[in-house]
Amino acid sequence: MNLATVILAAGKGTRMKSELPKVLHKICGVAMIRHVLKAARGAGSDRIVVVAGYGGELVAKAIEGQGEVVFQHEQLGTAHALMQAASLQDHRGDILVLCGDTPLVTPETLKRLISAHQQSNASATVLTAVLDNPAGYGRVIRNDGGTVVKIVEHGDASPEELAVREINTGIYCFKSRGLFADLARLKPDNAQGEYYLPDLIGCYAGEGEVVSAVSADDPAEIMGVNDRCQLAMAHASMGARINNSLMVSGVTMIDPRTVFIDAGATIGRDTVVYPNTIIQGSSAIGEGCVIGPFTQIISASVGDNVTIRQSLIEGSEIGSNSVIGPYSYIRPGCLLGSNVKVGDFVELKKVEIGKGSKVPHLSYVGDAVLGQNVNVGAGTITCNYDGEKKWTTVIGDNAFIGSNTNLVAPVRVGSGAVVGAGSTITKDVPDHALGVARDTQKNIPEWSRRKKTGEKQDKEPD
Repeated sequence: MNLATVILAAGKGTRMKSELPKVLHKICGVAMIRHVLKAARGAGSDRIVVVAGYGGELVAKAIEGQGEVVFQHEQLGTAHALMQAASLQDHRGDILVLCGDTPLVTPETLKRLISAHQQSNASATVLTAVLDNPAGYGRVIRNDGGTVVKIVEHGDASPEELAVREINTGIYCFKSRGLFADLARLKPDNAQGEYYLPDLIGCYAGEGEVVSAVSADDPAEIMGVNDRCQLAMAHASMGARINNSLMVSGVTMIDPRTVFIDAGATIGRDTVVYPNTIIQGSSAIGEGCVIGPFTQIISASVGDNVTIRQSLIEGSEIGSNSVIGPYSYIRPGCLLGSNVKVGDFVELKKVEIGKGSKVPHLSYVGDAVLGQNVNVGAGTITCNYDGEKKWTTVIGDNAFIGSNTNLVAPVRVGSGAVVGAGSTITKDVPDHALGVARDTQKNIPEWSRRKKTGEKQDKEPD
């Protein structure tokens, strides 16, 4: 296609009230600028140049490997920003100009813009939209024949021009030949004293060059994000798009309005997602799962046919046919095999758990390796920290850990071994052995009755 793209991303975004550059604020887990980069690549761009300004080093780091970065050190307008991409002046083909704060635009819309531009052999083609409330946007002014003759910024528009509902989205396609020389001809003759890229449209039209326009089918695509309210609106629009795509592909959502899924997450078909579920980062959920309600999954991998209820899982891998929750907390670094059960009020951290093992309830297991078919009783704790260093607990296949057990690491419980309930284990338990570490039980006859009546107690038995 021989298409280059310039993404204008130099603005500070004062209305965001943030130290972070505006284009780095996230929509569904992904920085706005990266959504725009994805759209440009999807439209067939061979080369992408990002014009950064405020926080330029942060922007450059965020898009590393995704495009070239140039800097607009003074914010003197959109035309001046495009001039900073002068490395493209020898490009032969078309140049697509996008805004870094318009994250909802789709590759399909951009392809339609490019196609219209090429078919009309236009010097410039602008993407427009018709809005019920066009306040704040530049207006697209046409002549009686419907040809675009100029674009007027909101602050410079007359009352008649302000009545026009067709707006400039800030997205253009230009012929590259002569573009940068034409930009140099523009003057800052406007209320802001800036070099406006829309002025080039008027220049071309006045000189008899072909100027084309394509209207966006969905005005939501061209919404710019300038403050936190618009950020929330964009997040809602992108989230609905993600959820709809997943449902079309075979995922059931009981109430998609309360399900929040990041753009980088994937979910297999026949999975059911219940309300108030959040799936973030690069999480991958398999087929036939039941997720939620009230569940948060962050950058985790979940196999097929897994049930997760009212739980938080982060940076871990859950094997197929496992059951998690309710109220489980699985911290980063956990690797759970298939058919594993992690029940209510269990916390795991940096744990490997083998196939068929169970930690059913009320336990903390950290820095541990559990074999297959291990049963961990309620109230079990791996005491992994000695005040200076974390130590590892190893539990062999088919071991049984009784309730209310403390395993003081470093320690190993052998395969097939049993640990008696209430034990504090400080030494290794051999394979198939019984490990018990607790005081002998003492029963004092009539103790409670004598206490109530004040009778003298007998000496406690040895």
